[in-house]
Amino acid sequence: MDKIFLSKSSYCKCVQCQKILWLDKYKPGLAADENNESALKKGREVGELAKKLFGEYEDIPIDENISVRIKKTQELLKNKPNIITEASFSFDNNFCSVDILKNDSDGVEIYEVKSSTKIKDVFLDDVSYQYFVLSNSGLTVKKACIVYINNEYIRGKDLDITQLFNIEDVTDAVLEKQDEIRENIGRINDFMQEHDKENEPETVLEKKCFDPYSCEYWDYCTRDLPKPNVFDIAGMQRRSKFKKYNEGKISFEDLENEDINAKYLEQIDFELNNREAKIEKGAIEELLDSLKYPLYFIDYETCQYAIPEFEATKAYQQIPFQYSLHIIREEGGFLEHKEYLAEAEDEDIIRNFALSMIGDLPEDGSVIVYNKGFEASRNREIGEMYPDLKDEMERINGNMVDLMVPFRQRNYYTKEMKGSYSIKYVLPALYPDDPELDYVNLPLVHNGGEASEAFLSLKDKTPEEQVEIRQGLLKYCKLDTYAMVKILEKLRDVTS
Repeated sequence: MDKIFLSKSSYCKCVQCQKILWLDKYKPGLAADENNESALKKGREVGELAKKLFGEYEDIPIDENISVRIKKTQELLKNKPNIITEASFSFDNNFCSVDILKNDSDGVEIYEVKSSTKIKDVFLDDVSYQYFVLSNSGLTVKKACIVYINNEYIRGKDLDITQLFNIEDVTDAVLEKQDEIRENIGRINDFMQEHDKENEPETVLEKKCFDPYSCEYWDYCTRDLPKPNVFDIAGMQRRSKFKKYNEGKISFEDLENEDINAKYLEQIDFELNNREAKIEKGAIEELLDSLKYPLYFIDYETCQYAIPEFEATKAYQQIPFQYSLHIIREEGGFLEHKEYLAEAEDEDIIRNFALSMIGDLPEDGSVIVYNKGFEASRNREIGEMYPDLKDEMERINGNMVDLMVPFRQRNYYTKEMKGSYSIKYVLPALYPDDPELDYVNLPLVHNGGEASEAFLSLKDKTPEEQVEIRQGLLKYCKLDTYAMVKILEKLRDVTS
């Protein structure tokens, strides 16, 4: 039987779990529908920028037939010295494209580009596989390197890609892995020949299901486990979950008498015994008594650029682009709403965000947030970037009250919260079947990840599409702060 076709991505999947390759081939429709377009786009942008690191280059179009790409690569290899990007090679049905190939008179150098800020083991598998293919194709590979993002680099007015990218020589590590690569390829081929379409491989659940990446087939591979099970315990470390799983402690019934964290046992107890809501009035009243009018309910939305877009920012820095603000100025007062959403073309986005917020929070009332650490960190970053705004950012931080605390501390807990204190679990638990508070009913944006992707997509959209997306962003963020208003109402109700 012919050897299977392996690319560098499919090889790396098999290093994680060989069954992924079988599922990709025979049951691809069972993969979770994960929206990775934003991550893929960032990867493409980083890859395209990195191609400029060594000056002029010859590019092999990746949308062409593989055999055409390989033939073009062979032609360009003759024109040494030169730089070839997406250089394509095949050896014994093992295929790879090299992000950047430095083609010198005495051999070649491999540069694998990653949009990550650190080197991971799987990157070494990736570049080692490329070394294997190229060296067995008759090339002298002098060096193998990984190019990745330097998130300590602060952008000036102009982007300096020599500062943005780190280049690490991993040749020694790659050479040490060559026997492993050969053996793995043999095992992968044996595995796929042993398991045809009608002969599904055994499922083995272990740490590799999430390392280095969360497997898209997790739901499929765990379909026969009791529901809920050990993997549904909120907050438990993954290695602890797998330890219990391997001990045969899988269902909540298996776990209810285990020596584990009290919060995990509480989640199990509430689920199995359908307990009434736990309400510790004293702790909740302590939070309520700390509130001072006017009450400002605020929530930020942020996005991240792999390639820093704005002066004085770093790669993957959280860039605040939107807030929603509900205000109650006095006890019994009516509910006001203010909001801010940056323009997609704004080059001073962070400062304009901050100035708008400062203008909307002029008094020293309670600034109510859900997960104080996030908004407070953004404010500190703003103060560091703009010293003239630092006092105002500190003032706002000093007035912050975290509405998440009673749920994180389990002062208020119900079965429906499923062990979580995320607002996406708390809100429907407090207000079940309320369409006004259901994120599913929003027209376009339903969570923070979608909000970030929506904002980042604006520049590529038509004016009509931009209007629609902006409306979706405003409705989503408005619900986040209205949700906090309703949660506060519920806390007052249960303590009155």
